[in-house]
Amino acid sequence: MVNRILIRIKVVQLLYSYLLTRSEFHLKEAPGPGATRDALYAYSVYQRLLLFILEISGIQVQGPNKLHPLASLRGKNPLAGTRMAQSISSIPAVADIIVSGRLSIDNLDPLALRLQQAIVNSAAFLDFKKNKKAGLADEVKLWGAVIPTVISNNPDFIATLRTDEGYTQRGFEQGVQMVLDTLNSFVDTRLTLSAARNALQTSLDKAYELYHALLLLPVAITKEQEQRLEENRNKHMPTAQDLNPNLRFVNNLYPRLIVENPDIQAYLKVHPISWDDQYPLIKGLLRDILASDLYREYMAAPMTDPHADIAFWRSVMKQIILPSDDLAETLENSSVYWNDDLDIMGTFVTKTMRHMEISGSPVDTNLLPEFKDEEDAHFGPDLFTIAIDHADEYRALVDRFINRNQWESERLAFMDVVILIAAIAELVGFPKIPIPVTFNEYIEIARYYSTSRSPQFINGMLHSVIGYLQNEGIINK
Repeated sequence: MVNRILIRIKVVQLLYSYLLTRSEFHLKEAPGPGATRDALYAYSVYQRLLLFILEISGIQVQGPNKLHPLASLRGKNPLAGTRMAQSISSIPAVADIIVSGRLSIDNLDPLALRLQQAIVNSAAFLDFKKNKKAGLADEVKLWGAVIPTVISNNPDFIATLRTDEGYTQRGFEQGVQMVLDTLNSFVDTRLTLSAARNALQTSLDKAYELYHALLLLPVAITKEQEQRLEENRNKHMPTAQDLNPNLRFVNNLYPRLIVENPDIQAYLKVHPISWDDQYPLIKGLLRDILASDLYREYMAAPMTDPHADIAFWRSVMKQIILPSDDLAETLENSSVYWNDDLDIMGTFVTKTMRHMEISGSPVDTNLLPEFKDEEDAHFGPDLFTIAIDHADEYRALVDRFINRNQWESERLAFMDVVILIAAIAELVGFPKIPIPVTFNEYIEIARYYSTSRSPQFINGMLHSVIGYLQNEGIINK
């Protein structure tokens, strides 16, 4: 069964990969050592013009304690709240510049209101407003038109930049073009998001495949031992032991009956599973089993029965197979989705074998479903979607509560940020899940998947965020 513990892990892993690479825009790289004066100044213009665009779009880019130059509009800025501005400001490199405050555009602030009004009164903006279904691509088109016609050719804008130390006309022109190139690099990430959602479901399905594969692994090991015994019988000079071996291991009922289980048979019809191409692993596991006390005690017992047969394989699974480094390496090489599935799926395998042991029949035991119920089946995709849809909002919430005496926003482990975004998405989007459950689960994820200081950081941040969400009435549980 794919439980919520594993689902959360999968969502965090995929969210990390998606947010790390997600960007509708691709920033230009800073000039390297030995760059010309033009190149250095061009990059300065590039960065500041991007921040200026964000500022005109209503985003605070110079610290929370500074009055925004468009504050007089009292929230009535028609350029505010655009997806383009949100997308650019969420690019890690841009977000770091904003949070760190290391790049000032103070000298451009007096121009912000004047140029905002010029853009709003431009023909390009009037055409844009006519489109009631304007999307991100339309916003990009608007700014691609107003940057060269309203901003970069404005006499006051030009005069302000001419006062910069290191100003060059060529650098100015190149910087403006770099901004336009960044806008032209716009790509629609909806296909990427769709692929990410599909990858999440594939990952969960592969975890369930591993559950079946582990249940069937004793079958492959038993077949290997049967083949070895047959080869010994056919040796040129077989010993008495070769001709009359103890067959208790190969006659164990579990491998023979698990393949007859109706649930296994139904699953294999749609998802064929085979260990045939993993001979080194099977050989090594068989060697470890034959050398174990478990094997010696089982083979020396006065008698056996279906319960003892299944109990033997359950013990072998727990003590030899699941802890095997060779198994972990094989699974990692076999599927990129199985890196973190073995522990959880192994637990469900041994639980299933325990039920078989009690009943004495693998054939009559119902295997665990992929998900406990429909609610669990939708939990992963819904959590991922909520996290993606509100990623920028939740990241801003994280930045709001950072204790800058202990932590620096721009130096946070990105995995910590992702874990917090997923945790906030669960706190807000799933009112039936108790707060302590969410709280503890994501601290545990931080313990295994981020830095040594991460659990402490996640703990403190979640306390602050939960208190805020409760005070604001956003969560009531």
